[in-house]
Amino acid sequence: MIVQRLAAGVLVAAALSACANAPVTGRNQFMLVSEGDAISASTQAYSEVLKKESGKIEQGSSLERRVETITGKLVAQAVKFRPETAQWKWEVVVIDEPETLNAWAMAGGKMAIYTGIIQKLQLSDDEIAQIMGHEIAHALAKHTSERMSVAAAQQIGLQLASAFLGTGSMTSQMALQAAAIATTVGVQLPNSRQQESEADRIGIELAARAGYDPNAAPALWKKMVAATGQKGKSDWLSTHPAGERRIESLTALVPKMMPLYEDRSPRPTHPVALLREAGPDRLALARQHD
Repeated sequence: MIVQRLAAGVLVAAALSACANAPVTGRNQFMLVSEGDAISASTQAYSEVLKKESGKIEQGSSLERRVETITGKLVAQAVKFRPETAQWKWEVVVIDEPETLNAWAMAGGKMAIYTGIIQKLQLSDDEIAQIMGHEIAHALAKHTSERMSVAAAQQIGLQLASAFLGTGSMTSQMALQAAAIATTVGVQLPNSRQQESEADRIGIELAARAGYDPNAAPALWKKMVAATGQKGKSDWLSTHPAGERRIESLTALVPKMMPLYEDRSPRPTHPVALLREAGPDRLALARQHD
């Protein structure tokens, strides 16, 4: 009981000092894990994913170039929202898994999209832009940091109990767990409804500003629901829950986004690495966007 009370006291104190405003929307966030720490952990986790999927990563294909072109335009708009993210090492890979309907992003702009979601749904560039815009929005809005903070708070409680009982170093154990947490929250666990709504709102605007039709957003989700129905389960739907309400919300945003889409201003692009060599644990350099 004493250990539990002490752990609870520390967690309460941490919670009270860990409030921050979300970028872009200004929403209040619980931020026990800094964005810098989340990016560091995500970079390590991303390397592990690349190693695991090394035989499936598209290199030099037309689909890879297509995704890179779309993503580069979206990132250019993201940087306008948060200029400091121009220093991020934005990366995207296309993973060749024809049966996987999935895409994800980690802190610092580490992203992946699977061939299955593009090919099975026969996605247009506008629809790919909605997927990648949504994922970029998660990174832009510090959602990995926010979700890692919740996971870290749970871990702190366990580590405090362990430390009080004399069973190991809290600091060293948490450091070892950081990349695992980043992988879990970045790829496997569902975002909160609030985060999903936030990413929808930011993502559709990023796409419109980058020159992609906002009508593609509700169209994409209609395809996702129709493709999966009651017969199968989409990985992306498991981490990005869809439904009529979501489609309605995106449809309501379309008229607000159309002026941005119809704007005739130049659509800039931003360097996005497809594969970047970063030590022995990474894949060899395939190509780097100049």
